[in-house]
Amino acid sequence: MERKSAHLSICGMGLAEVLVEQTIRVTVEALDSLTQMGMVAYLERLSGVRVLPRNRASEVDVVVAAFDHLSADVVAALRRVASEIGRPVVLIIDDLKDDELLLAVECRVVAVLPRTAIWDDMLPRIVRTAATGGAALPPDRLGELFAHVERLWQLVPDRRGLRPTELTTREIEVLRLIAEGRETAEIADKLCYSERTVKNIIYGITRRLNFRNRSHAVASALRAGII
Repeated sequence: MERKSAHLSICGMGLAEVLVEQTIRVTVEALDSLTQMGMVAYLERLSGVRVLPRNRASEVDVVVAAFDHLSADVVAALRRVASEIGRPVVLIIDDLKDDELLLAVECRVVAVLPRTAIWDDMLPRIVRTAATGGAALPPDRLGELFAHVERLWQLVPDRRGLRPTELTTREIEVLRLIAEGRETAEIADKLCYSERTVKNIIYGITRRLNFRNRSHAVASALRAGII
């Protein structure tokens, strides 16, 4: 049975929005059976999360992948997940170098967590964020990611640059705060929006302008001098 709970967020001029949380369906990806069984056992105890077997991966909302480091085998596994499942990936990993972050993002990784973070309430929150189109990349790694995106842009001489008129004032405000490393909740508090509104703004930017994710949108806005 799915658990549903209502969260009321009121901000500014009495604006209220009810967010209905539904069960998030996940599957686990790991290279060894011990890690696989441990992650499945942990996730099955979480309220609002339902673990599905790999043969039902087409039904999941999020993939939770747990590895020690980004080896060649891990990259191959992530690429297979991206190709076969095509869902956001929450990557649990202790050793991820700066130059490996872009590779992870290309494999649909939208959140990176160390193993120590899964034992508090962070993992279920990050899983839900991923399921609703959000991301949670380490703020200290975003600079390297943007640098990689910048180098990729330079390899495409006929690209169409992002123009300021393509973004609204509040879209620019949201992108600027993301560039500062702020999470969705912080952006909502700063701008006096609900978290759902912030997520909808980000989704609207990426969908309308064909960006792969929020990081791509921010990098493009930085390059264009908009933020």
